[in-house]
Amino acid sequence: MSALPTPANSPSPNRWTHARALLPRFRDLLGPAGVIDAPADLAPFCADWRGREPGSAPFALLPATTAECAAIVGLCAEARLPLCPQGGNTGLVLGAVPDGEIVLSLRRMNRIRALDPVNDTLVVEAGMVLANVQTTAAEAGRLFPLSLAAEGSAQIGGLCSTNAGGVGVLHYGMMRDLVLGLEVVLPDGRVLDALTGLRKDNTGYDLKQLFLGAEGTLGIITAASLKLFARPKGFATAMVGVPDLATALALLAFLKNEGEDALTMFEAMPDAGVRITLEQFPNLRPPLDGSSAWHILVEQSLFAHAASPEALETLLAEAMERGLAEDAVIARTEAQRQAFRAIREHLPLAEKAFGQAVKHDVSVPISAIAQFHDAACAAIARIAPEALIIAFGHLGDGNLHFNAALAPGADASILAAKAAEITRVTHDCVASFGGSFSAEHGIGRQKRAELAARKSPEALALMRALKTAIDPLGIMNPGRIV
Repeated sequence: MSALPTPANSPSPNRWTHARALLPRFRDLLGPAGVIDAPADLAPFCADWRGREPGSAPFALLPATTAECAAIVGLCAEARLPLCPQGGNTGLVLGAVPDGEIVLSLRRMNRIRALDPVNDTLVVEAGMVLANVQTTAAEAGRLFPLSLAAEGSAQIGGLCSTNAGGVGVLHYGMMRDLVLGLEVVLPDGRVLDALTGLRKDNTGYDLKQLFLGAEGTLGIITAASLKLFARPKGFATAMVGVPDLATALALLAFLKNEGEDALTMFEAMPDAGVRITLEQFPNLRPPLDGSSAWHILVEQSLFAHAASPEALETLLAEAMERGLAEDAVIARTEAQRQAFRAIREHLPLAEKAFGQAVKHDVSVPISAIAQFHDAACAAIARIAPEALIIAFGHLGDGNLHFNAALAPGADASILAAKAAEITRVTHDCVASFGGSFSAEHGIGRQKRAELAARKSPEALALMRALKTAIDPLGIMNPGRIV
């Protein structure tokens, strides 16, 4: 199989000299605010959120319009200079951390282009922060349901290009399900205008899906037409204690079958993860009195005017009678609801502060989650008994962040030495249950070799053919995915 015409990933001095020779043209095009090359100012564009390895770039370019973005790409195509598109740089797989490429940041492209509450669409530019999209929708009496911990800094372009998930996937789907149309600058500088607001358009290939989840390897998303939804009249939120994941899955099925309102959140947290979070963030309070092995954050969106949290309370009381829950606390106020959600949102931050961990973002069929968890824990225990498994996440859609942390008192060097083997047995276990080793974080540079080893030859060949056809010069985020 022939290799892609991808530029070298190391920061070649000759390539950087060539890039810097174009700086006067970029300054003329973008003005002083559009070019960043001072080392101190450039450093944040080269940072990795997890702090694993610093990136490198000759400079960063910040277009303010689609025309400016297209002009940048056209100049880079002529000079065969690779680009690293970047949004809020909150990704977790080194997809937006530059590895010698010119950074193309969309942060200045952050305007609202159109809002149509009757058609339930909002067209925004790629640099708009997710929290601002949520606020804009709310002010119009509508809902944009994507919600995740980085919503205060993650940008729409990056969320589209990584097919972001979050805590609402159970009911609303991932970013692929929330986008109706895109505007994309192609690798030769042309602009694909497909910012449709249509739900039905059966005129051939759905081109937007090529770019959703492509991590900037096929083009640069500059704007998106987003789906909006009815705002719930309220929420019913609870923290529920269960003894194991098998019981949690039975509770999930019960709530889906018996609940009259939309189950929009079903997040699992192990007791160890909750304790770490409470230790790292002492302003948070224990949600349950008991010591259940698992905490489940449950939330229903209430759409009927007469709906109330009492219905969920009744359901959970019945669940406890059936042995599907050990303990449950209903949020009585909005402050208590936010306190419950804060524990889940702070868990990744607490885990990061807790220390070294071997992290995995995996999905398996929902029905197989409990079996997968037990099998993977047993496999890791055989090779790394000093590891503390902290598996948490989106139980309602089959996605666990399955992480092997360092148990208190264990030698950090031992876990580091076994990291590759821990990942191998975890991903082998995922594959044995028909799952995916990347559920919502993407591939980037970190998982590229894993993709090559685990994806079918037919799928890889087709992905490479698409990359070659759309980006024949290999300048769009090289070294990511394929």
